[in-house]
Amino acid sequence: MTKLLFYILPFLLVFLPSLWVNYVLKKFNVTFSDMPFTGKELGKIILEEHNINNVSINSIKQLDHYNPIDKKIHISEDKINKKSITSISVVAHEIGHAIQDKYNYKPLKLRQTLIEKTSILQRIGSFLLIIGLPSIFAFTKSPFITLLAGIIIMGCLSTNVLIHLVTLPVEFDASKRALKILEKYVPKKNIKQCRAVLTAAAFTYLAQSIVSIFRLKIILLSFVNIFKSLIRR
Repeated sequence: MTKLLFYILPFLLVFLPSLWVNYVLKKFNVTFSDMPFTGKELGKIILEEHNINNVSINSIKQLDHYNPIDKKIHISEDKINKKSITSISVVAHEIGHAIQDKYNYKPLKLRQTLIEKTSILQRIGSFLLIIGLPSIFAFTKSPFITLLAGIIIMGCLSTNVLIHLVTLPVEFDASKRALKILEKYVPKKNIKQCRAVLTAAAFTYLAQSIVSIFRLKIILLSFVNIFKSLIRR
């Protein structure tokens, strides 16, 4: 039993934050019959109230986010038009980013710069990660090429971790702004639920950074094992 926990515990530490985030978002994404607006409807009101006229709210199938380049808030299809705590809270969180953008919030600008500067490296690294170091070595028979691929993969994942760490204050600040906004529209009895969703929204990137670090460790161990086997030959 002790040995089993020894192997399972690291995986729980890695994936538990993601499971918690998904649980909270799903738990409060239940339609409230007496709620006067959907997330998108409330979002438009908030944007108008803050004189942000160049930002639109759009549906997306993937991760909720705000794009400061095209000035678009992207909300997943299961939330955007729903009258739920999750819907209004997530939209308010992303509007928090739009407000940051309006006032040139420096950590947001830094995150965007890092994403732009490392995008090509991350694409290359992700492609090599899918192929895998053992497959690269088996195909090329070249320790040098395999070494180069390993360095690129680790470099890619390292920049990913850096971006996620820089993102943390950006996310918590957006949730803080969102909570202040929602206090104006949401009954006090529901503020605690909004706070839980906003915390989960902020921790989304923390969960991703933990997974990125875990993946980096796996790649590093794989990298070391391959070259140990090469040295023994």
